[in-house]
Amino acid sequence: MDLFDANDREYKSKHAPLPYRMAPRDLDEIIGQAAVLGKGKLLRRLIETDKVTSVILYGPPGTGKTAIARVIVNSTKGYFEWLNASVAKVEDIRRVSLEAKERIKHHKTKTILFLDEIHRFNKLQQDALLPDVEEGNMILIGATTENPFFYVNAALVSRSQIFELRPLNTGDLKAIIQNALSDNERGFGKLKIKIEDEALEHLAKLSDGDARRALSALELGVLSTQPDKKGVISFTLQAAEESIQKKAVVYDKKGEGHYNTISAFIKSMRGSDPDAALYYLAKMIYAGEDPRFIARRIVICAAEDVGNADPLALVVANSAMQVAEFVGLPEARIPLAQATVYVATAPKSNAAYVGINSAMKDVEENPTLEVPKHLQNAVYEGEKKMGNPSTSLGVKGKGYKYAHDYEGGYVKQDYLPVKKKYYEPKDIGFEKKIKARLDAWLKGAAEA
Repeated sequence: MDLFDANDREYKSKHAPLPYRMAPRDLDEIIGQAAVLGKGKLLRRLIETDKVTSVILYGPPGTGKTAIARVIVNSTKGYFEWLNASVAKVEDIRRVSLEAKERIKHHKTKTILFLDEIHRFNKLQQDALLPDVEEGNMILIGATTENPFFYVNAALVSRSQIFELRPLNTGDLKAIIQNALSDNERGFGKLKIKIEDEALEHLAKLSDGDARRALSALELGVLSTQPDKKGVISFTLQAAEESIQKKAVVYDKKGEGHYNTISAFIKSMRGSDPDAALYYLAKMIYAGEDPRFIARRIVICAAEDVGNADPLALVVANSAMQVAEFVGLPEARIPLAQATVYVATAPKSNAAYVGINSAMKDVEENPTLEVPKHLQNAVYEGEKKMGNPSTSLGVKGKGYKYAHDYEGGYVKQDYLPVKKKYYEPKDIGFEKKIKARLDAWLKGAAEA
């Protein structure tokens, strides 16, 4: 299968899906992506001068990765090969490599390989591309919906220009839809179509930056709507709603969309913005995220970012996690939302989190401190005779002060051989009381 085979273009121009038929043929037909294809931009200059080097195009679906590749096809004097990484094998790469070398040797013709979904190639397959890309035997155009800095071999990334494509805005999508309605050759220009402004707005908005989705919905609505007696197809808001019933949120559970969303969710709770936190919660639920994963992040945030400023936050978060596990979706969204709002609006203190990190670093980097004799556990009777105390059974050992024997359940005593300070309670929420209590104990000890 060759996506760019000229032999079947005539057939596809009549029978292929609308998004394929309306694919841009040159730079001027591309709508959006001005940041990489605007006048004077690097990628545009490379295409216009037929000087394209190895590039990796990445961005959400329907933003123009394949469209740009097609434009390069129409602009280059080289030979074009197309592979899809989801089905291609190392043998396919070797074949393309061998043929590319033969073209250079016998015809002085360059080969451009368009590799769709390059992130699906494993390390061995990506490594197979390296020698030819480095030696210039072929030019690689990789397309991916994933961040190449995470999913593509670092050596390939270093030898390629990286261009990020952003989701198309509503205005861009409206223009793309209008072009399809007016194009006599590839679109619906020969039909009498009256589209309502609300329908156009709905298609553009619900497509969520994806031109392919917008055109597919348009085609579905047009072809499924009967014309009236005058031959006019009325594309109403109802038709638009039926054609694009649910938008596809860009959210790969193992990819960048997943990590960016959960990161924003946690930071919104930490930043005390319940509305933003609820939005990201809704986005994750809508996209099909595992509610148990969401609940675990809320629990961690409650402990890390709220901490002892409001100890009840961890109780609420843990309860939400258990309830969500028990009831499942869609009802699980309710306890998850309750916990999200509670954590987001609670007073914040990361003192316990900072404290354990500081203590862990101390243990890792410095000599290990021995347990003071008066705190050690006397396992054997002989150790007791030597002066080692046992507290496991309530036995008071030599030198150990049993806190409950003193007023208020507190007594000044060394619990480390060297004085350390890890926990610094903040003057906020319940932790304000903890701070006052510690200060009072310290003051009492000083006076004693």
